[in-house]
Amino acid sequence: MTSEKNVVDTLKARAAEAMKAKDAAASSILRLALGEIQTAEARTNKAVSNDEAIAIVRKLVKSNEETLTHTAPEQRASLERENALLLAVLPATLGPEQIVELLAPVAEAVRAAKSDGQATGVAMKHLKGSGASVQGNDVTAAVKRLRGT
Repeated sequence: MTSEKNVVDTLKARAAEAMKAKDAAASSILRLALGEIQTAEARTNKAVSNDEAIAIVRKLVKSNEETLTHTAPEQRASLERENALLLAVLPATLGPEQIVELLAPVAEAVRAAKSDGQATGVAMKHLKGSGASVQGNDVTAAVKRLRGT
């Protein structure tokens, strides 16, 4: 996983490496991700931010995950490899256990919230303020652990 490097630069570098290695599958999925980013830039007539590029790559991963549920076993390996390649260019995100630890300062507020939705709002506000890289489903799981639900 990358640290703070720009996702677009990482995609370009990995695509070049894949082409040199004559890895057609890797080259194809990485160029597809770059193409999606370029399409977004063309639509808005400005460069996408790193966060927007991350969201585009995550959307491709999610699409592959949804396709996996309806895919024949012989095609699964290809989609799983594509996802592994795409996830490797994204910054690391915190898991539910790490999120619970990071929420310690606001744990009482999370527990005191009237609903899971309000508790998640408290958690997200704290996490965004701390600059943590998280995914919504992991925050939901962490909130449920804190609330005992």
